[in-house]
Amino acid sequence: GVFGRRLNIWNLSCRTLTQCFDLGEDSVPLNVRFLHCPDAAEGYVACLLSGVIYRFYKCERDNWAVEEVIRIPPKDVSGWIMPKMPAFIADMLISPDDRFLYISNWLHGDIRQYELSKNCKPRLVGQVFVGGSILRGGPVTVCRDEELKCQPEPLVVKCKRIYGGPCKMQLSLDGRRLYVTNSFYSTWDKQFYPNMVRGLCRWVAVPGAVPPMPGVRRARLALGKDPTGPCLAHDIRFLGGDATS
Repeated sequence: GVFGRRLNIWNLSCRTLTQCFDLGEDSVPLNVRFLHCPDAAEGYVACLLSGVIYRFYKCERDNWAVEEVIRIPPKDVSGWIMPKMPAFIADMLISPDDRFLYISNWLHGDIRQYELSKNCKPRLVGQVFVGGSILRGGPVTVCRDEELKCQPEPLVVKCKRIYGGPCKMQLSLDGRRLYVTNSFYSTWDKQFYPNMVRGLCRWVAVPGAVPPMPGVRRARLALGKDPTGPCLAHDIRFLGGDATS
């Protein structure tokens, strides 16, 4: 009962609320993305704490409908603030050609790539871990996991351990380069990833976004030594255009 739970449909011409969808208590519908095709009256909304992604689409008589298409299950853990660690969908992108949907899971630590097809549920085609809170050898032990058989290994780039979890993403117009930051909100960064805030790593870039994702190369741009002080990178924009253009 603390966070948001509704997806609202507004008529901008007359500035009125026309429909309202209840997505569940504390679901926190955070990211809304429409397909890029101008003739497609549909899109997706990602819920921050429930790990659920809904597809919304226009029906007859100008009404809209919503259906659940993706659900990332929580993990039973020990050594964390709660016995269950939810999927924390910090960001969602749709490729410019409307073929793929990408999500970043800030707590679990993975970036997921789903293939989109009309009127069908998205199909998981790629997954790569770039940090997170469930890495092997850390303070958190995964007791039960519906998806993974073992905890993922820590991410090391150029002999340096990468801390934090994947947050905001940006995809190039050709769909071949995906970049991701690891700062969600400074207060939460300090709580969940204190090593990241100390300047060990501010920005993780993941070049190569075409399937399969697990074999991509990784680069790193550290902003801890910025002349004006340590920076926490949150959002990304490309000068020549990107997936959110």
